[in-house]
Formats: sequence, C-alpha cells, structure tokens
Amino acid sequence: MTGPKKKRLSEALFNRRMLICIFTGFSSGLPLWLLINLLPAWLRSEQVDLTSIGLFALMQLPFTWKFLWSPLLDRYALPMLGRRRGWMLITQIALLVSIPLFGLLEPKLDLWAIAGLAATVAFFSASQDIVLDAYRRELLPDDELGLGTSIHVQAYRVSSLVPGALALVLADHIPWHAVFLITALFMLPGIANTLLVSEPARSRNAPRTLTEAVVEPFHEFITRAGWHQALLILGFIFLYNLGASMATALATPFYLDMGFSKSEIGLIAKNAGLWASVAGGLLGGLWMLRIGINRALWLFGAVQVISILGFAWLADAHRADRAMLAVVIGFEALGVGLATAAFIAFIARATDPRYTATQFALFTSLAVVPRTLINATTGWIVEQTGWFDFFLLCVALGLPGMALLLRVAPWNEPIPADE
Repeated sequence: MTGPKKKRLSEALFNRRMLICIFTGFSSGLPLWLLINLLPAWLRSEQVDLTSIGLFALMQLPFTWKFLWSPLLDRYALPMLGRRRGWMLITQIALLVSIPLFGLLEPKLDLWAIAGLAATVAFFSASQDIVLDAYRRELLPDDELGLGTSIHVQAYRVSSLVPGALALVLADHIPWHAVFLITALFMLPGIANTLLVSEPARSRNAPRTLTEAVVEPFHEFITRAGWHQALLILGFIFLYNLGASMATALATPFYLDMGFSKSEIGLIAKNAGLWASVAGGLLGGLWMLRIGINRALWLFGAVQVISILGFAWLADAHRADRAMLAVVIGFEALGVGLATAAFIAFIARATDPRYTATQFALFTSLAVVPRTLINATTGWIVEQTGWFDFFLLCVALGLPGMALLLRVAPWNEPIPADE
C-alpha cells in the first residue's frame, strides 16, 4: 500500500465524523436491543409462553412504517437546534422517559399494557433512526460511507451489551424496575452528542413544501433506477437479511431453553459476540475501502448465511456447553456485523442527498419487515418444528437475497478509484 493511501486510511479512521458515528450507532441500537433481547428475556423469565413472546415482534411495526412520517421530519425543523438535531433530541428524551415504565408493569397481569408500551418505545426509536440515518448520510462524504457505516453498525451492536448483557446480569441481583431505569440512563451519551454536534451543511436544503417532501423522494428513486430495477432493489433489501433476522429473533429464549442461565448469557454469549462483531465490522469497513460495497455484499453475506448453521449445531448438541456457545455467538456476530455494514452502506449509496430521511426510511423500513411481521411467527414455527429444523429453514431463507446480488450489485462492477 502506498504512502498516500495509508494517509487516506488514517484520515478516514481518525476524524470527528467517525467519533460521531460511534454515538449515533449506540443511541440507535440501545432501544431496539431492549425490545429484541431484554424484553423477551424478561417475559420468558416470568413464564410467558413462546408464542406470545414471538408475537411481540409485531410491536416493532413502527420500524416498518416509519417512511410514512419521515417526510414530516424532512420538511419541518425545530427552533434553534435545526432540522436533524432538533428531532434527534426530542426522540432521545422520549426514550429516556418511556423505557423505565416497563418496570412498573407485571407480565402476567399487564401483558397488553406492556405490548402498548413496547409499540411506543418502538415508535420513538424508529423516529430517532429516521433522523440519525439522515444525519449520518449528510455528514459522511461518499468515500467514507462504507467505513462510517461500519463504525455506526459496530457501535449499534456494542449497545446490545447494555440490555443484552449488563441488564441480564443485574436482573439476577436487583428488581426489574431498577434494571429498566439503569438501561434507560444509557440514552444520556446520545443526548450529549446531539447537543454538542453541529448541523450538516447538506441538511439545510429542506423540501420547500410537504407535498415535495412526500412525493419527490419516491419519484426520484423510480425515475433514477427505472421500475424494473427499482423493484429488484426493493426485493433485495427485503430478502438480504431475512434468514439471519429470523435466526436471532428468539435468540435469548433459545439460550435459556438450551439450559444457560441469564448470567451466562450476559457474560459469555454477549461478550463473545461483541469482540467478534467489533473486530469483524471494523475490518469490514476497511475492506470496503479496498474492494467496494458490491463485493463486500457478496463476501459478507455468504459469511452471514453460513453462520446460522452454528445455531443448528448448538441446538443439535442438547447440552449447555459454554465454549460451544461462545463459538456460535462469535461467528454469528462476525457474519451479521460484516453483512449489516455492507448492507447499510448499500442503502446509503442508493439515497439521493436531497431526500435523505425519507428514502433512507423507506429502504430501512422494508429491511425490517421480516423482523416485525415474519419474525412474529418464529415462536409458533419453533414449537411446531423444534429449534434444529427452524435454523435450517433460516439458512434456506437467506439464499434468495444472495441470488439477487447478480442484478443489484454485480461482483465485477468497477470499483471507484476512491474506494
């Protein structure tokens, strides 16, 4: 590697934009991991059945429909803080206030109230994602999209340690209401970041009317890509992470059913996944600078699909082997971390800077449909088939998205000189 290239890598890695991506990723991930990891663990530990827990995935519907209100966040700005930072602050404070309310409810008596609160947290979290994604896209130059997205994704995964590890360990020693309060306090770093950063220059070009904010993002995307290619891109976004999303939908209940304690899950599974994810994600971001986003989608997607087989291996073993658990979780975290970084970079590249919030929200909304609608059936599927066959099904469902890469991200597409 030449001296100038080393300098460009160093400048890309160590700058203020990458530091901001750490905070945006952490703030984005915390409430979602609470819904995916901590909430099912809490319900399962209180003897709620798997079918009911699986249906709680429907409480994440705001992530699927966030493109419906994203034009409002694109069009209107709050006083003083600006179009992006104002909405970031509002949604983060709302999450700080609403998360502790879970601790005031009783799973056996207040299941519907818990479902309603979960939907509320999901709404605030999805709204935060709209502006965080738009802010990050407007902040990063095109040649830093892959690396910045990778750092954002790794911080997003690091945030899972709070509801997925720390909170589970604390739950063995303190009441659940204190667990949810402590978890909520981890929104404070994101709030501090919002107050300290400045508004990106590109975010000042807001749509002039609400009609423009609603119509033009969709019109621009279809006009630019064409109907046929646009449908292929949307199909790819829907399918690429389908298998991996289903495989991890009931991860914590799966570990509990395999005989692991909450503390073991918190200390072994989550930490094993963390370091593999961070190392793999950062390497993936650097690799994207060299190989481009398209080839990263192929290579990282293949690792993601293969990693699902580790869950089937663990299910087939029928024993609570800590070393096996660490290997399975580490490999899964590596695969999903790599693939997610490339996937979000692809989505960011597909957006037009003039309509960042709405187009980003549309694409990411479609990407989480499996996590909300299809994942709601995972509890029922497991109870019908067992864990082993369920994970084999997840592997099969990961293949169609890989096949669409032939049309939406060809391997032999020339890599831009700055990548």
